[in-house]
Amino acid sequence: INAYTTKENTSIYASFTKTYFERALELLTDILFNSTYPENELEKEKEVIIDEINSYLDSPYEQIYDDFEEQIFKNHPLGMNILGTEKSVKKINRNKILAFITKHYLTNQIVFSVVGNIELKKIKRLCEKYLNDIPEKSSNYKRNTFNSYSPSNYSIKKDVFQTHCIIGNLAYDAHNKNKNGFILLNNILGGPAMNSRLNMSIREKYGYTYNIESAYTVFSDTGLFYIYLGTDQKHIDSCLKLVNKELKLLKTKKISSAQLHKAKQQLIGQITLAEENNCNVMLGLGKSLLLYNKVEDLKDIHQKINKLTEKELQDIANEIFDENQLSSLIF
Repeated sequence: INAYTTKENTSIYASFTKTYFERALELLTDILFNSTYPENELEKEKEVIIDEINSYLDSPYEQIYDDFEEQIFKNHPLGMNILGTEKSVKKINRNKILAFITKHYLTNQIVFSVVGNIELKKIKRLCEKYLNDIPEKSSNYKRNTFNSYSPSNYSIKKDVFQTHCIIGNLAYDAHNKNKNGFILLNNILGGPAMNSRLNMSIREKYGYTYNIESAYTVFSDTGLFYIYLGTDQKHIDSCLKLVNKELKLLKTKKISSAQLHKAKQQLIGQITLAEENNCNVMLGLGKSLLLYNKVEDLKDIHQKINKLTEKELQDIANEIFDENQLSSLIF
Protein backbone atom coordinates (compact mmCIF):
# COMPACT_ATOMS: atom_id res chain seq x y z
CA ILE A 1 0.00 0.00 0.00
CA ASN A 2 1.42 3.36 -0.97
CA ALA A 3 0.68 6.86 -2.24
CA TYR A 4 2.42 9.54 -4.28
CA THR A 5 1.88 13.08 -5.50
CA THR A 6 2.85 14.72 -8.79
CA LYS A 7 2.27 18.34 -9.85
CA GLU A 8 -1.27 17.42 -11.00
CA ASN A 9 -2.28 14.09 -9.42
CA THR A 10 -2.39 12.31 -6.10
CA SER A 11 -2.65 8.51 -6.13
CA ILE A 12 -3.27 6.11 -3.28
CA TYR A 13 -3.06 2.46 -4.25
CA ALA A 14 -2.55 -1.11 -3.07
CA SER A 15 -1.40 -4.42 -4.54
CA PHE A 16 -2.74 -7.65 -3.03
CA THR A 17 -3.93 -11.16 -3.80
CA LYS A 18 -7.50 -11.11 -5.09
CA THR A 19 -8.78 -12.76 -1.90
CA TYR A 20 -8.33 -9.41 -0.18
CA PHE A 21 -9.99 -7.16 -2.76
CA GLU A 22 -12.83 -6.14 -0.44
CA ARG A 23 -10.46 -5.50 2.44
CA ALA A 24 -8.19 -3.36 0.22
CA LEU A 25 -11.13 -1.34 -1.13
CA GLU A 26 -12.55 -0.78 2.36
CA LEU A 27 -9.11 0.28 3.64
CA LEU A 28 -8.33 2.70 0.78
CA THR A 29 -11.78 4.27 1.07
CA ASP A 30 -11.39 4.69 4.83
CA ILE A 31 -7.93 6.25 4.48
CA LEU A 32 -9.03 8.65 1.75
CA PHE A 33 -12.37 9.83 3.12
CA ASN A 34 -12.34 9.14 6.87
CA SER A 35 -8.81 9.81 8.11
CA THR A 36 -8.73 11.77 11.38
CA TYR A 37 -5.17 13.25 11.18
CA PRO A 38 -4.27 13.37 14.90
CA GLU A 39 -2.00 16.33 15.69
CA ASN A 40 0.66 14.16 17.36
CA GLU A 41 0.93 11.98 14.23
CA LEU A 42 1.16 15.08 12.04
CA GLU A 43 4.09 16.36 14.12
CA LYS A 44 5.92 13.06 13.58
CA GLU A 45 5.24 13.14 9.84
CA LYS A 46 6.46 16.74 9.58
CA GLU A 47 9.87 15.62 10.86
CA VAL A 48 9.94 12.88 8.22
CA ILE A 49 9.14 15.39 5.45
CA ILE A 50 11.73 17.90 6.71
CA ASP A 51 14.34 15.11 6.70
CA GLU A 52 13.28 14.30 3.13
CA ILE A 53 13.70 17.96 2.13
CA ASN A 54 17.20 18.09 3.66
CA SER A 55 18.13 14.79 2.02
CA TYR A 56 17.01 16.11 -1.33
CA LEU A 57 19.06 19.29 -0.86
CA ASP A 58 22.10 17.03 -0.44
CA SER A 59 21.46 15.53 -3.88
CA PRO A 60 22.17 17.99 -6.72
CA TYR A 61 20.98 15.39 -9.25
CA GLU A 62 17.48 15.59 -7.71
CA GLN A 63 17.51 19.28 -6.77
CA ILE A 64 18.39 20.55 -10.24
CA TYR A 65 15.13 19.18 -11.72
CA ASP A 66 12.94 21.02 -9.23
CA ASP A 67 15.00 24.21 -9.46
CA PHE A 68 14.71 24.09 -13.25
CA GLU A 69 10.92 23.72 -13.08
CA GLU A 70 10.82 26.73 -10.76
CA GLN A 71 12.96 28.63 -13.29
CA ILE A 72 10.76 27.68 -16.25
CA PHE A 73 7.36 28.13 -14.53
CA LYS A 74 8.33 31.26 -12.63
CA ASN A 75 5.60 32.57 -10.27
CA HIS A 76 3.19 29.79 -11.28
CA PRO A 77 1.91 26.78 -9.26
CA LEU A 78 3.70 24.34 -11.64
CA GLY A 79 7.00 25.87 -10.53
CA MET A 80 6.43 25.09 -6.86
CA ASN A 81 8.29 22.19 -5.26
CA ILE A 82 5.91 19.41 -4.13
CA LEU A 83 7.89 18.90 -0.90
CA GLY A 84 7.56 22.55 0.08
CA THR A 85 10.03 24.13 2.49
CA GLU A 86 10.80 23.52 6.15
CA LYS A 87 8.92 26.73 6.98
CA SER A 88 5.80 25.79 4.97
CA VAL A 89 5.74 22.22 6.35
CA LYS A 90 5.88 23.47 9.94
CA LYS A 91 2.81 25.67 9.32
CA ILE A 92 0.61 22.72 8.36
CA ASN A 93 -1.95 21.60 10.96
CA ARG A 94 -5.00 19.36 11.12
CA ASN A 95 -7.48 22.12 10.20
CA LYS A 96 -5.46 23.10 7.11
CA ILE A 97 -5.35 19.49 5.92
CA LEU A 98 -9.10 19.01 6.39
CA ALA A 99 -9.80 22.29 4.56
CA PHE A 100 -7.51 21.21 1.70
CA ILE A 101 -9.32 17.89 1.35
CA THR A 102 -12.73 19.55 1.42
CA LYS A 103 -11.65 21.97 -1.31
CA HIS A 104 -9.73 19.61 -3.61
CA TYR A 105 -10.87 16.00 -3.14
CA LEU A 106 -13.87 16.32 -5.44
CA THR A 107 -15.85 13.31 -6.60
CA ASN A 108 -15.91 14.52 -10.21
CA GLN A 109 -12.10 14.45 -10.19
CA ILE A 110 -11.56 11.03 -8.61
CA VAL A 111 -11.07 7.84 -10.61
CA PHE A 112 -11.17 4.33 -9.15
CA SER A 113 -9.01 1.98 -11.23
CA VAL A 114 -8.73 -1.81 -10.76
CA VAL A 115 -6.52 -4.25 -12.67
CA GLY A 116 -6.67 -7.94 -11.82
CA ASN A 117 -8.58 -11.19 -12.07
CA ILE A 118 -11.76 -9.87 -10.44
CA GLU A 119 -15.23 -9.95 -12.00
CA LEU A 120 -16.73 -6.59 -12.92
CA LYS A 121 -19.97 -7.54 -11.11
CA LYS A 122 -18.04 -7.96 -7.89
CA ILE A 123 -16.19 -4.67 -8.35
CA LYS A 124 -19.47 -2.80 -8.93
CA ARG A 125 -21.17 -4.46 -5.96
CA LEU A 126 -18.34 -3.60 -3.57
CA CYS A 127 -17.95 -0.08 -4.94
CA GLU A 128 -21.64 0.50 -4.22
CA LYS A 129 -21.15 -0.87 -0.71
CA TYR A 130 -18.16 1.33 0.19
CA LEU A 131 -18.44 4.39 -2.08
CA ASN A 132 -22.20 5.04 -2.33
CA ASP A 133 -22.32 7.07 0.87
CA ILE A 134 -19.51 9.43 -0.16
CA PRO A 135 -21.19 12.83 -0.62
CA GLU A 136 -21.06 14.15 -4.18
CA LYS A 137 -18.84 17.21 -4.59
CA SER A 138 -17.81 18.77 -7.87
CA SER A 139 -16.11 21.86 -9.25
CA ASN A 140 -15.20 23.28 -12.64
CA TYR A 141 -12.15 25.07 -11.26
CA LYS A 142 -9.20 25.19 -13.66
CA ARG A 143 -5.70 26.38 -12.95
CA ASN A 144 -4.60 29.50 -14.83
CA THR A 145 -2.61 28.31 -17.84
CA PHE A 146 1.05 29.27 -17.77
CA ASN A 147 1.75 31.75 -20.59
CA SER A 148 4.63 33.93 -19.43
CA TYR A 149 7.64 31.81 -20.40
CA SER A 150 10.88 33.68 -21.02
CA PRO A 151 14.13 31.79 -21.80
CA SER A 152 16.78 32.13 -19.09
CA ASN A 153 20.24 30.76 -18.32
CA TYR A 154 21.75 30.40 -14.87
CA SER A 155 25.00 28.99 -13.51
CA ILE A 156 25.19 28.41 -9.74
CA LYS A 157 28.37 27.59 -7.82
CA LYS A 158 27.93 24.59 -5.51
CA ASP A 159 30.32 22.44 -3.54
CA VAL A 160 29.70 19.34 -5.67
CA PHE A 161 32.02 16.79 -7.25
CA GLN A 162 30.38 16.82 -10.68
CA THR A 163 28.94 19.61 -12.78
CA HIS A 164 25.21 19.08 -13.30
CA CYS A 165 23.42 20.63 -16.26
CA ILE A 166 19.84 20.78 -17.44
CA ILE A 167 18.58 22.36 -20.68
CA GLY A 168 14.97 22.62 -21.82
CA ASN A 169 11.92 24.40 -23.14
CA LEU A 170 8.15 24.40 -22.85
CA ALA A 171 6.51 21.59 -24.81
CA TYR A 172 3.06 20.30 -25.81
CA ASP A 173 0.16 19.77 -23.42
CA ALA A 174 -1.73 16.48 -23.03
CA HIS A 175 -4.29 17.36 -25.71
CA ASN A 176 -1.95 18.69 -28.39
CA LYS A 177 -1.89 16.82 -31.73
CA ASN A 178 1.94 16.83 -31.66
CA LYS A 179 2.19 15.08 -28.28
CA ASN A 180 2.74 11.55 -29.66
CA GLY A 181 5.24 12.79 -32.23
CA PHE A 182 7.28 14.48 -29.53
CA ILE A 183 7.20 11.38 -27.32
CA LEU A 184 8.77 9.46 -30.19
CA LEU A 185 11.26 12.24 -31.00
CA ASN A 186 12.34 12.48 -27.37
CA ASN A 187 12.79 8.71 -27.26
CA ILE A 188 15.14 8.95 -30.24
CA LEU A 189 17.07 11.86 -28.72
CA GLY A 190 17.60 10.74 -25.13
CA GLY A 191 15.06 8.14 -24.07
CA PRO A 192 15.72 5.21 -21.71
CA ALA A 193 17.38 2.91 -24.27
CA MET A 194 21.17 2.73 -24.60
CA ASN A 195 20.98 3.57 -28.31
CA SER A 196 19.59 7.10 -27.85
CA ARG A 197 21.48 9.74 -29.83
CA LEU A 198 22.68 11.64 -26.76
CA ASN A 199 23.89 8.46 -25.11
CA MET A 200 25.72 7.26 -28.22
CA SER A 201 27.34 10.60 -29.14
CA ILE A 202 28.37 11.81 -25.66
CA ARG A 203 28.63 8.84 -23.31
CA GLU A 204 29.62 5.98 -25.62
CA LYS A 205 31.80 7.90 -28.09
CA TYR A 206 33.65 10.23 -25.72
CA GLY A 207 32.98 8.94 -22.20
CA TYR A 208 32.24 12.47 -21.01
CA THR A 209 29.24 11.48 -18.88
CA TYR A 210 27.81 8.46 -17.13
CA ASN A 211 24.29 9.85 -16.89
CA ILE A 212 22.64 11.70 -19.76
CA GLU A 213 18.96 11.67 -20.69
CA SER A 214 16.15 13.72 -22.14
CA ALA A 215 12.55 13.67 -20.96
CA TYR A 216 9.14 15.08 -21.76
CA THR A 217 6.71 15.79 -18.93
CA VAL A 218 3.10 16.19 -20.08
CA PHE A 219 0.71 18.37 -18.10
CA SER A 220 -2.98 18.97 -18.77
CA ASP A 221 -2.38 22.48 -20.13
CA THR A 222 1.34 22.63 -20.99
CA GLY A 223 4.44 20.46 -21.16
CA LEU A 224 8.14 20.50 -20.31
CA PHE A 225 11.11 19.14 -22.27
CA TYR A 226 14.57 18.86 -20.74
CA ILE A 227 17.98 17.27 -21.21
CA TYR A 228 20.00 16.39 -18.10
CA LEU A 229 23.68 15.44 -17.87
CA GLY A 230 26.33 15.17 -15.18
CA THR A 231 30.02 15.53 -16.09
CA ASP A 232 33.42 16.75 -14.89
CA GLN A 233 33.72 20.53 -15.03
CA LYS A 234 36.47 20.29 -17.68
CA HIS A 235 34.05 18.50 -20.07
CA ILE A 236 30.97 20.71 -19.69
CA ASP A 237 31.65 22.95 -22.70
CA SER A 238 32.32 19.94 -24.93
CA CYS A 239 29.11 18.26 -23.72
CA LEU A 240 27.01 21.36 -24.44
CA LYS A 241 28.45 21.63 -27.97
CA LEU A 242 27.63 17.97 -28.64
CA VAL A 243 24.10 18.35 -27.25
CA ASN A 244 23.49 21.35 -29.51
CA LYS A 245 24.91 19.40 -32.45
CA GLU A 246 22.36 16.59 -31.92
CA LEU A 247 19.49 19.07 -31.59
CA LYS A 248 20.58 20.83 -34.78
CA LEU A 249 20.77 17.51 -36.67
CA LEU A 250 17.18 16.69 -35.77
CA LYS A 251 16.09 20.14 -36.96
CA THR A 252 17.98 20.17 -40.25
CA LYS A 253 18.10 16.54 -41.36
CA LYS A 254 15.07 14.29 -41.65
CA ILE A 255 15.29 10.91 -39.93
CA SER A 256 15.57 8.17 -42.56
CA SER A 257 12.65 5.79 -43.14
CA ALA A 258 14.69 2.87 -41.74
CA GLN A 259 15.66 4.82 -38.59
CA LEU A 260 12.08 5.96 -38.08
CA HIS A 261 10.76 2.40 -38.42
CA LYS A 262 13.25 1.11 -35.82
CA ALA A 263 12.44 3.99 -33.47
CA LYS A 264 8.70 3.28 -33.72
CA GLN A 265 9.24 -0.42 -33.00
CA GLN A 266 11.39 0.43 -30.00
CA LEU A 267 8.80 2.81 -28.50
CA ILE A 268 5.98 0.34 -29.16
CA GLY A 269 8.07 -2.34 -27.44
CA GLN A 270 8.69 -0.16 -24.39
CA ILE A 271 4.99 0.71 -24.05
CA THR A 272 3.95 -2.92 -24.50
CA LEU A 273 6.46 -4.26 -21.98
CA ALA A 274 5.26 -1.72 -19.42
CA GLU A 275 1.85 -3.41 -19.66
CA GLU A 276 3.39 -6.49 -18.00
CA ASN A 277 3.26 -4.61 -14.70
CA ASN A 278 -0.32 -4.50 -13.38
CA CYS A 279 0.43 -1.53 -11.14
CA ASN A 280 1.65 0.49 -14.15
CA VAL A 281 -1.49 -0.45 -16.08
CA MET A 282 -3.77 0.51 -13.19
CA LEU A 283 -2.15 3.93 -12.78
CA GLY A 284 -2.04 4.52 -16.54
CA LEU A 285 -5.72 3.69 -17.01
CA GLY A 286 -6.71 5.98 -14.15
CA LYS A 287 -4.65 8.89 -15.47
CA SER A 288 -6.02 8.41 -19.00
CA LEU A 289 -9.59 8.51 -17.71
CA LEU A 290 -8.87 11.66 -15.67
CA LEU A 291 -7.25 13.49 -18.59
CA TYR A 292 -9.24 12.27 -21.58
CA ASN A 293 -12.35 10.65 -20.11
CA LYS A 294 -11.52 7.50 -22.08
CA VAL A 295 -9.06 4.63 -22.15
CA GLU A 296 -7.13 3.75 -25.30
CA ASP A 297 -6.15 0.16 -25.92
CA LEU A 298 -2.67 -0.81 -27.05
CA LYS A 299 -3.76 -1.32 -30.66
CA ASP A 300 -4.91 2.31 -30.96
CA ILE A 301 -1.69 3.59 -29.38
CA HIS A 302 0.42 1.49 -31.77
CA GLN A 303 -1.54 2.83 -34.76
CA LYS A 304 -0.97 6.43 -33.72
CA ILE A 305 2.78 5.83 -33.40
CA ASN A 306 2.98 4.04 -36.75
CA LYS A 307 1.23 6.96 -38.53
CA LEU A 308 3.94 9.47 -37.56
CA THR A 309 6.08 10.78 -40.44
CA GLU A 310 9.65 12.04 -40.86
CA LYS A 311 8.38 15.54 -41.65
CA GLU A 312 6.19 15.70 -38.53
CA LEU A 313 9.20 14.88 -36.34
CA GLN A 314 11.39 17.45 -38.10
CA ASP A 315 8.72 20.16 -37.72
CA ILE A 316 8.39 19.33 -34.02
CA ALA A 317 12.18 19.45 -33.58
CA ASN A 318 12.33 22.92 -35.14
CA GLU A 319 9.65 24.17 -32.77
CA ILE A 320 10.76 22.67 -29.45
CA PHE A 321 14.54 22.66 -30.03
CA ASP A 322 14.62 26.32 -31.14
CA GLU A 323 17.91 27.54 -29.65
CA ASN A 324 16.39 30.97 -28.96
CA GLN A 325 13.75 29.39 -26.73
CA LEU A 326 15.97 27.03 -24.69
CA SER A 327 16.72 27.67 -21.01
CA SER A 328 19.56 26.18 -18.97
CA LEU A 329 20.63 25.66 -15.38
CA ILE A 330 24.13 24.54 -14.35
CA PHE A 331 25.32 23.54 -10.87
